[in-house]
Amino acid sequence: MPTYDLILKGGHVIDPSQGIDSVLDVAFSGGKAAGVGRDLKGGPATEIRDVSGHIVTPGLIDLHTHVYWGGTSLGIDADEFCRTSGVTTSVDTGSAGPGNFAGFKKHVIERSEARILAYLHVSFAGIYAFSKTHMIGESKNMELMAPREAVAVADANRDCIVGIKVRVGLNASGDQGSAPLNIALQVADEVGMPLMCHIDHPPPSYEEVIGMLRPGDVLTHAFRPFPNSPVNAQGKVKEAVREARARGVLFDIGHGKGSFSFKTARAMLAGGFMPDTISSDVHQLCIDGPAYDQVTTMSKFLCMGMPLSEVVKQSTANAAMALRRPELGSLKTGCAGDATILSVKEGAFDYEDVLGEHMTGAKRIFADGTVIAGKWWHSAKEGAFPAQKAG
Repeated sequence: MPTYDLILKGGHVIDPSQGIDSVLDVAFSGGKAAGVGRDLKGGPATEIRDVSGHIVTPGLIDLHTHVYWGGTSLGIDADEFCRTSGVTTSVDTGSAGPGNFAGFKKHVIERSEARILAYLHVSFAGIYAFSKTHMIGESKNMELMAPREAVAVADANRDCIVGIKVRVGLNASGDQGSAPLNIALQVADEVGMPLMCHIDHPPPSYEEVIGMLRPGDVLTHAFRPFPNSPVNAQGKVKEAVREARARGVLFDIGHGKGSFSFKTARAMLAGGFMPDTISSDVHQLCIDGPAYDQVTTMSKFLCMGMPLSEVVKQSTANAAMALRRPELGSLKTGCAGDATILSVKEGAFDYEDVLGEHMTGAKRIFADGTVIAGKWWHSAKEGAFPAQKAG
C-alpha cells in the first residue's frame, strides 16, 4: 500500500493531460503527484485536506509574466502573485537578458517558493525601460542584441531557461522591423530551444512574423487588437494564421496592458480558433487592470463560451507542452507535485480589455488554494481547508 504525504479529498478533478473530469482524490508523496482515484487511503502521517465542492487542477502555469522584481521596473513579486492567482509555475518572458540574468536567477528565481522558469531575452539587458514614464523599445537598438552571450547564458542555465524571447513591432523594434527576430531565431536554433515572439504595432506585420516562426515557437499577444490583428476587416481568421498553426506555431494570449481585445477574441473563437495557451502577461502596469492575474484572464475565456476543461488545459497541459516540460501541468504519478484548487462562482462580473471595452460575465474563476512540491502552500481564505490526519 503506497504511503502518501498529502491527500486532497473529494474535489472535482480536471486534469486534461489524463482526460480526467470527475470527483476524485489526489495524492502526493515525496514532492510528486502520487495518484488520482476514489477513496484513497492515507497512513498515520498523511495530511488530509477536504476540498469537496471545489475544483482541483494540475498547478496552473502562467506562460507569460514579468517577475524580476527590483531588477526591472515592470517586475512584480512572483510569490505574492502566485498565491493570489493559483499559479504554481510563473514563466518570465524576457525581463532579463544575458547581461543581467545572473542577478535574476540568484535574487529571484532561487529564492522563490513558487517555480519560476524563464525565456531569456536576446537583448543584452532584457526589457530595461518599461514604466509609466519611460517606454524604450530595447529591440530598436541593434547594438543591444547579444546573440553570443545569449547562447552562452541559455546553455549554462537549462534548468530554468526554457527558451529565447524577442520583442518586435513599432514600439519594441521601431524601424528595425523583424531584424531582431532574425537574430533571436539564430540563437534559438543554436541552443535547440523554442522562441517566444512579442508583436505590437506594424512593422513588421502579423503575417511576416508568424511566417518566420518555427514549429513549437510561440507568438504571444496573439489575440491583439487592430493593427496587427489576426482577423481581417470582415472578422474572419486570416489564412496565414491557420497555416501557421498547421505548421506547428503556438498562439499565446499574453493579455497585458495593450495586447488583448474582446473583439478579436470573439472573432477568433467564432472562427473555431482557440488559443493554444492562456497567459496574463502580468506586470507592474497591468496587475491593477486590465489583466490583473491568470485566473481573471481564464475567466474572460470562460465567459466567452470556452468550456472550463479547455480553459484549464490551456493553462496546464498545453503550457507544459509549450515549455517542453511534460512533468508540469499534470497530476500523473511522478509528475511535479503541484495542484491548484479553484471555484467557479456565478453572478454578474465586470471584465475589461485593453481598449476599454467592458463585458459582463456570468461566471468567474477564483483561486482558493495551492499545493507546491507535494505540500499545502496557500489558502486564499484564512482557515479554509484545515489539515486533518488520516484515520
